[in-house]
Amino acid sequence: MTGPALPYSVGEDGVTLAVRLTPRAAKDSIQGVAPLPNGRVALAVRVAAPPVDGAANAALAALLSKQLGVRKADIAIHAGDTARLKRLSIRGDSAKLAERLRSLLAED
Repeated sequence: MTGPALPYSVGEDGVTLAVRLTPRAAKDSIQGVAPLPNGRVALAVRVAAPPVDGAANAALAALLSKQLGVRKADIAIHAGDTARLKRLSIRGDSAKLAERLRSLLAED
């Protein structure tokens, strides 16, 4: 039996994170895990910024930076720059990042 699906995978120099971003929310927040139509999951994130001129992506990086304790420069969007579904890489200590993500998901 396997555990619940996780929206991230751990690599040697950080984590890869799947995100479903909702812009123009009332406030910036991490909502938990959202199921995707393909059977996978993503971290559901809401930001107040509109999806104009990269403002929503910048707000996403700022929120994740604060929550995970990494620099904004350590967060890169590898897929989905203009889409709601994004794949991010977050550089840093893999074990610490995975633990922070686990604790964020446990709070929801």
